[in-house]
Formats: sequence, C-alpha cells, structure tokens
Amino acid sequence: MHLEHLRALTAVVDEESFEAAADLLRISPSAVSQRIKALEASVGQVVVRRGSPCTPTDAGAVLLRTARQVQLLEAEARHALGLGAADRTVTPVAVNADSLATWFAPVLGEAAGWTDTVLDLRVEDQDHSSRLLRGGEALAAVTSDPAPVGGCRVEPLGAMRYLPVAAPGLLRRWGAGPAAATGGAGLDWGRVPVLRFNGKDDLQLRALRALGLDRSPPAHTVPSSEAFLAAVRAGLGWGMVPELQLGAELADGSLVLLAEHAPEDVVLHWQTWTLASGRLDRLAAAVRDAARRRLRPAPAVPSGG
Repeated sequence: MHLEHLRALTAVVDEESFEAAADLLRISPSAVSQRIKALEASVGQVVVRRGSPCTPTDAGAVLLRTARQVQLLEAEARHALGLGAADRTVTPVAVNADSLATWFAPVLGEAAGWTDTVLDLRVEDQDHSSRLLRGGEALAAVTSDPAPVGGCRVEPLGAMRYLPVAAPGLLRRWGAGPAAATGGAGLDWGRVPVLRFNGKDDLQLRALRALGLDRSPPAHTVPSSEAFLAAVRAGLGWGMVPELQLGAELADGSLVLLAEHAPEDVVLHWQTWTLASGRLDRLAAAVRDAARRRLRPAPAVPSGG
C-alpha cells in the first residue's frame, strides 16, 4: 500500500467523488481511478463503492482508518524533523448537533489559533457517532457510548441535561383543564404532537415510555438544534431541550417544564484513536476543558461486587 494510494482513498471518501478528489489532489480523475484500482489490487478487495456519493466498503473502512492515521503521523514526523512548516492536516471529528450548539463552541475558539489543523466536523447523533470511528470517517467523537471502539480510548466528559418543555399555548390546546397549561397535567400524551431531531432521536419516546405509553403520538421532525427550540417556542410540539439552550424562558413562563417527565441526563464521552499524536492530545485537552466548564458532572459508576 503506497501513501499516494491511501491519500487517494481519503480524498475520494471525503470529497464523495473521483472528480472532486482529483481537484483536491491536483491530479486527473483518471490518475485517482488508477490509484484506487492499484490499492484494490494490492488488498484483493473493492475498497470504494462507485456511486453518488462514493462510500467506502467494509474493506475500505479498514484502510481509511489506516490512511488517516498514517497521514496524521506523517505530518507530525515532518514537523518534528524540521522539514518545512507544519502541514495542515484534516482532523474529522464527530459531534452531535446539541453539543455543537452549546458547550462545544469554546473548542472552535481554541482551534482558531491552530495553524497546523483543519477541523472537519461531522454532525451525528451522540448515540451513533461511534459508527464514524469504526468506519474510519472520524479521528475522534463525542459519543454517549462508554465502550471504546477497537483501537480507541474513551473518557467521560460529563452529563448533558435535557428538559421536557412546551409552549403554554400547546398545552392549552391539548389540555384537559387549567392545570395543563402549568405543567401538562391531564394531557392525553398519545395525541399531543411531539418533536424529534431525526429518526435516530428517541429522547422523547423514552420519556413517553416512562409514562407507560405504548403508542407514538404525531411527531414533527426538525433536524436543527436552533430550529428545534424555535419549534418548541412556536407550539409545534413538545420536546426534550438541552438545559444549556434555555435562558430565562422557564422563569418568565414563555416555556413550561412538563412535571410529568423527569429530566434526562445523557452522559457524553470523548473517544479518540489510540495514537501518540500531539495534535489529537491538544484537541482532547480543549474538549475536556470545555466540557468541564459547561456540562454537569457525570454520575458515579457503582463499583462491582
């Protein structure tokens, strides 16, 4: 496996086409195709699904992880040897949208001063971001999965609290009496519209299951953290909103905390590949510091025995 072949693989996956990869590498699409074919010949397997977009096969995912590691370590080795200015290496990081909209912002401020790193943020639900690590599409991830992906190390960051909230108007429309507008009492939860971020978002359904509801109410999908909160304010439905996103809205009554539901704390973890990399260590330190400032302490894990 030649470095040029591995670079071609990462370019095709990141840019999602052979033509865009050629523009990035400043070679012809035919040259990119030849490098991918040579890589496939060397491992005896197809590594890229040709399509729109191009995606790695299972074999390609294994090689993609290797390719990203090699490129990162190569850049750091060149810098350590004094072979010119430090190259900017692309660092793909998976972050869930709610974190990106709240506590993760200081990390971006830190990264603004890094002259050797380009962040490539991949927005993915915290319950599914570890998939990007397994597939080689991310070097690190904010995830709710405490089990490390093979070849990765993991550390807890803290807990992100979600609160079930609704606009008073929504509760009045669906409530059984005056008490409904002050906390959801008397609501038929099987009929009240609910919001969800995407098809992977089950925070609201978990809250409903805790009430013993065995059927799903009408669900509006709003795939943006900021727009999700705006939809709650507008009365489109109720939803689980990060406490960090709420200002004085509960205090001034513009939003109502649904007393029937308990807040849910989602414990977040930082997973990164186990590499002796100063750049990854620096990124981890920035993430760790931002989480310490804004997230709730993670609950203690009971000891075994």
